[in-house]
Amino acid sequence: MKLLLTDSGIKNGSIQAALVSLLGKPIAECSALCIPTAGYGAPDADPGGPWRFISGRSPHPMTDLGWKSVGVLELTALPSLEKAHWVSWVREADVLLVNGGDALYLCHWMRESGLADLLPSLPDTVYVGLSAGSMVMTPRVGQDFVGWRPPTGDDSTLGLVDFSIFPHLDHPACPENTMAAAERWAAQIGRPAYAIDEQTAIKVADGAVEVVSEGHWKLLNPTS
Repeated sequence: MKLLLTDSGIKNGSIQAALVSLLGKPIAECSALCIPTAGYGAPDADPGGPWRFISGRSPHPMTDLGWKSVGVLELTALPSLEKAHWVSWVREADVLLVNGGDALYLCHWMRESGLADLLPSLPDTVYVGLSAGSMVMTPRVGQDFVGWRPPTGDDSTLGLVDFSIFPHLDHPACPENTMAAAERWAAQIGRPAYAIDEQTAIKVADGAVEVVSEGHWKLLNPTS
């Protein structure tokens, strides 16, 4: 699986160019599935958030980029469906667009639905995460980002990459997300981690990690 782990969606030309390079063809020729699930789990969630994500009315460009088609994959519904049915939808998609919200809630439903087990078998699929949709691919989110608590009680996530992510660096809506706060968080994480702002994304392909940015970011704990 190829990953584009964004802070706030496809916010600039550099991030969009990285997306197209991972897809290997124009966006207009690609079929997308969007996953709104994380948007229901955040402490301040409201039902309008997932709708805005699905409809392309949010300030985070994802579903409104001109895809050939866009479908919705709601993870909480998958355990009640025949697995072969929804797996075929995922395998046929060129890209998965994964909403922000609560990373631990998203991780729980990725595991419960079976999607987490399926992801490693999708080498050609592009996964595009938005905030929590990006953080879920890391080993841990850290206590600063624990909202919804999973049955395990810890802050572990899928661990499909070997670094963690501190999102929304210096964003006006998140005044607590300063670089000093990121450095304190990273000290607790104890592993390589990236602090990224809304103009930054992390591209992962064939084991290579590349930061794509027209903004500000920092690699923390680089030698851990």
